[in-house]
Amino acid sequence: MRSELLFRVAIGACAVLLVALVAAIGLELVRESSLSIQTFGLRFWLTKTWDPVAGEFGALPFIWGTLYSSVLALLISTPIALGIAIFISELCPAWLRTPLVFLTELLAAIPSIVYGLWAIFVLVPAVRQLEASTPAVLRALPLFSGPPLGVGMLAAALVLAVMVIPFTSAVAREVLKTVPVVQREAAYALGATRFEAIRSAIFFARTGIVGAIMLGFGRALGETMAVTMVIGNNPQISASLFAPQYTMAAVIANEFTEATDELYLNALVEIGLVLFIITLIVNAGSRVLIWAMSRSVAPAAPRQAAAATAA
Repeated sequence: MRSELLFRVAIGACAVLLVALVAAIGLELVRESSLSIQTFGLRFWLTKTWDPVAGEFGALPFIWGTLYSSVLALLISTPIALGIAIFISELCPAWLRTPLVFLTELLAAIPSIVYGLWAIFVLVPAVRQLEASTPAVLRALPLFSGPPLGVGMLAAALVLAVMVIPFTSAVAREVLKTVPVVQREAAYALGATRFEAIRSAIFFARTGIVGAIMLGFGRALGETMAVTMVIGNNPQISASLFAPQYTMAAVIANEFTEATDELYLNALVEIGLVLFIITLIVNAGSRVLIWAMSRSVAPAAPRQAAAATAA
């Protein structure tokens, strides 16, 4: 009985420590950015100007660049990552499965600076060629306007997508492995084709798959070096995929050592605080979404899966 109590106390202390660490990080960011918070207030979130010489700081271009690049990367990477996970778990021959799993996990282990170097020497020239060959009709649209520099939002989104794919596919693959065999057998018993049986398994595991996608989104939000090397680092707000832009992590990495003025340093720390808050909001929103989906799935998952297969 005493050992069980000690075990519970130790596990509870670990949970409390985790919450305390998150709170301590937030409080320290608030403390170190207090001058910027007092000077600009909410205007810091809504202002486009970033001028260290004049002492005017606004985080809106960096918020835009971070969210824009991350959402684009998510749109590009999610179909590919799910396709890899489904192929490995459902369709891949046994002799090929282990090498593919190893390669996807190897991609997740590559440092971001290596991805950045690859993007500079391989991806940016390819993107520049793509931009230069874009028809004039499309170049007239705001989404494709601007000179064909190669560095910009499109290159950043592509390198982020490449970095996110291994994380999303690995988690989605593990989730699909947890689907009970009887789920597929029930689908085949109802006369389902292989495609319909796989669709049934995906339906059963959709809560975990959403969690895998949100994990990849969180990875994209905080990426620094690879994005810094290819996004162009220009604090502007533009819908163009060809335009050089900036992210919150990139501006901190680029300018933190140059911030000799106290207000400048506080403004950079406040950008870290903004990124911290956005990350918390995204993770909280994903947990709420997963919780709502699991509540709707749990009472009648087998019956709903069978109905989806029969449809």
